[in-house]
Amino acid sequence: MTSRPDNPWLALAVLGGLIYPPIVYFGLSVVSPSVLVLAGLGLIGLRLAGIRRLAHARPWRLAFLSAAAGLVVLSLLSPGLAAKAYPVTVSLGVAGVFLFSLRFPPTVVERFARFVEPDLPPAGVAYARKVTLVWVAFLLCNAAISAATALWGSLAAWTLWNGLLSYLAMGCLFGGEFLVRRVVRRRAET
Repeated sequence: MTSRPDNPWLALAVLGGLIYPPIVYFGLSVVSPSVLVLAGLGLIGLRLAGIRRLAHARPWRLAFLSAAAGLVVLSLLSPGLAAKAYPVTVSLGVAGVFLFSLRFPPTVVERFARFVEPDLPPAGVAYARKVTLVWVAFLLCNAAISAATALWGSLAAWTLWNGLLSYLAMGCLFGGEFLVRRVVRRRAET
């Protein structure tokens, strides 16, 4: 028996985001940058399809539509740069959603935490707010590095950051936060 993901559109968007940098790396010498921009827009379309049933989809929809608009405008100015701008626009969009959730709680991290712990105590809400701030900072740094590699780095450097190093950094942040959360919980229990 096979199981299918709960949300195949988001799963495809994540997979596409992972393989987008190598596609750009190899594709820029074969196809027009505009084709790669269309691929990025297609990935944003998959994200939009994936969030359509979420209860709090409006900020996400606005973020991804803004990312798409940014890609379209940039493609009119510089198609080659626009082909490398997908990770920048998506990072900025997601950072915007996390930032928005700080202003209009519950935060994104608190919503995820409540899946596991529906009766999240006030200390957990405060912790989720701090973690949301960390994610905003990470996403903005990721967007800045992605933009810098797109503007001033080689295609290989851009691909290395956006296709590998940014995901390793994200994994380290996930893992580090998991360890910090365990320590914070132990201290709260004693």
